[in-house]
Amino acid sequence: MRKAALSLQHLLAMFGSTVLVPLLTGFDPSVAIFCAGIGTLIFHFCTDWRVPVFLGSSFAFIGVINQVSDAFNGDLAYAQGGIIVAGCLYIIMSLIVKFIGVEKVKKYFPPQVTGAMIAVIGLNLIPSAVDMAMTYLPIAIITLAVAMGINQFAKGSIKQFGVIIAIITLAIAIGINKFAKGSIRQFSVIIAVFTGLALSFILKQVDITTASQASWFAIPNFRLPKFSLEAILMIAPVVLATFMEHIGDITTNGTVVGQNFIENPGLNRTLLGDGLATIFAGFAGGPANTTYGENTALLAITKNYDPRVLELTAVFAIVLSCVGKFGGFLQSIPQAVMGGISIYLFSMITYVGVKSIKDSKCYEGNIKNVIIMATVLIIGLGTSYLSTFAGIEIGIPLSQTSSLTGLSLAAIVGVILNRVLNNSEFKDQEVEVETAIAESK
Repeated sequence: MRKAALSLQHLLAMFGSTVLVPLLTGFDPSVAIFCAGIGTLIFHFCTDWRVPVFLGSSFAFIGVINQVSDAFNGDLAYAQGGIIVAGCLYIIMSLIVKFIGVEKVKKYFPPQVTGAMIAVIGLNLIPSAVDMAMTYLPIAIITLAVAMGINQFAKGSIKQFGVIIAIITLAIAIGINKFAKGSIRQFSVIIAVFTGLALSFILKQVDITTASQASWFAIPNFRLPKFSLEAILMIAPVVLATFMEHIGDITTNGTVVGQNFIENPGLNRTLLGDGLATIFAGFAGGPANTTYGENTALLAITKNYDPRVLELTAVFAIVLSCVGKFGGFLQSIPQAVMGGISIYLFSMITYVGVKSIKDSKCYEGNIKNVIIMATVLIIGLGTSYLSTFAGIEIGIPLSQTSSLTGLSLAAIVGVILNRVLNNSEFKDQEVEVETAIAESK
């Protein structure tokens, strides 16, 4: 009974983020939950059932999935093809790590590259969240921007209510995270969403038609992928950003548990599990998977590190995905509610990227790293914002209708630029690694 309660708590911890991704991209939420459950079990199998990790929908792919959707007239099957290739790249990285060692691979992904790319992910997503919250203004100060949106663009009581709901949802999430203590802090997203939903019911802003018409038992709406080189080139480079995110998650998880999972079962096996889970999601019709920090934080609070608890959570997720009314309920959540909570979550992603840069101090006395970070930010944000707000497309053309831009372009340029500008540091690191290997023998 205790394991079941702990598993349900983990289910709640991952729920908000896992559901939010498909709602922002057009994927079926029930399929996303199903893929999260199966993906988690695949990961545990690959890591010899030792690592207490839960896999859920990845935020990093939201922007590029929407780009592919726009390029292919809303056909998300092409995004699935790109997601599958991204999973294959994870497996390739797994093999590289196994044969040449993690240290030689990590040097291509220093904080000045990965931190900047993670920050770009969050900053690129915030405007879409604000748009969901009934405004279309560029955001500097979120609350002020939303208030300006009410005065300038809102029409009728419905839009006014929508903005109010978004603000209240956002405020509750921030308040809980800031002031709450213990396990309730981990439920800030869930509490905020349900509070916003309750307010939406009071203001009659919820359409329950889909939920009421849905059957209790329903197989998730699985969909086969389609493959296009254009879509693949848009999505696959995001792996450069998520690779270091994966390393950080596994390292943090190991620190909480008191084990070095990078060494045992090994980073190659955790990457393999993440890759296979993502490939499965692509074939099933769900967004890419990734390891979840929310669940790692919950491990730290509960002090229960039993991987079987997470495996039971995965089973619960699979069962829940087949409850038709639950899927209908998810689709009935107003955009204002999801917009309010999205602003919170996407801001946290940006914070993680900035914090990784700050903690590494890679910018101190190193103009080369400053140039690298500035370049990643300018390309990653500039191309996206120019396209959104000015209608100007900047990038590497892939076809008559699409181009390599935004985060994907920024990731490629960032890795190459870092390799060129920090060439001497690369050579020094190689000498240090070779010396360490020789001494260990």
